[in-house]
Amino acid sequence: MPPAVEGVGTVPKSKVRKKSVYTPPEGVLPSRAARARAAEPSPRWYAAVMVSLMVIGLLWIVVYYVAGDRIPFMVSLGAWNFLIGFGAMVVGLVMSMRWR
Repeated sequence: MPPAVEGVGTVPKSKVRKKSVYTPPEGVLPSRAARARAAEPSPRWYAAVMVSLMVIGLLWIVVYYVAGDRIPFMVSLGAWNFLIGFGAMVVGLVMSMRWR
């Protein structure tokens, strides 16, 4: 094998450029007071309401499937029972995303 000639067959190394540190303009980031207010924990009742809505929605659908034909107001609601049950569960799920 012939000796390697300098500059032939080698890939040149790219230059490393220093990147300047990005600082956002004033007013873009929320103030310290807004960040502190946003990080406050939820009240104690929030978790109870959130879980209760999810359980009530699930129970509503289960009761409709098991005994809906024997409960007069559920019979009159018909397919709206699904909306009530799933609606309660979705509200509880949305609340869980806002819970801290």
